[in-house]
Amino acid sequence: MASTAIGTTSGRVSVFAPALAEVLGLVPILRAGLGMAEAIHDLVPTAQVWHLGLYRDHETLKPVTYYKKLPSRPTIDLSIILDPMLATGGSAVAAVDILKQWGARRIKFLGIIAAPEGVTALQTAHADVPIHLAALDSHLNDASYIVPGLGDAGDRQFGTGR
Repeated sequence: MASTAIGTTSGRVSVFAPALAEVLGLVPILRAGLGMAEAIHDLVPTAQVWHLGLYRDHETLKPVTYYKKLPSRPTIDLSIILDPMLATGGSAVAAVDILKQWGARRIKFLGIIAAPEGVTALQTAHADVPIHLAALDSHLNDASYIVPGLGDAGDRQFGTGR
């Protein structure tokens, strides 16, 4: 039997859940981070999931916040920002800024592909935030896309690219 917020039920709990002593907060940067959130939440079903909507203005290359859904106060031990691409670092820096202003004490960034420029920007702005990546690509092109990269991760994931 397992307890829910409403009562008890029969079911199964992830083999990872009992091993985690910390309460995790997954914070996908909309919309590309959603694919990562679902996969990690499958592994750690006890993790709380919140959302930050940020996009890069294509003219200024600065992040624009359009959505922020967080509890009134932190209820977790560790916030993990999820974004498959770390290009200029602007959205990642803005996400960390938002979480720190909210009161998060421990934050990590989890991505798939990054450019050195994005890693440097995040490390410079928030040296206390560990960065976990699957690959570090060569550089950013003139349009600030990761080379070789894969283009816009959200467009690829949701089929909205050109």
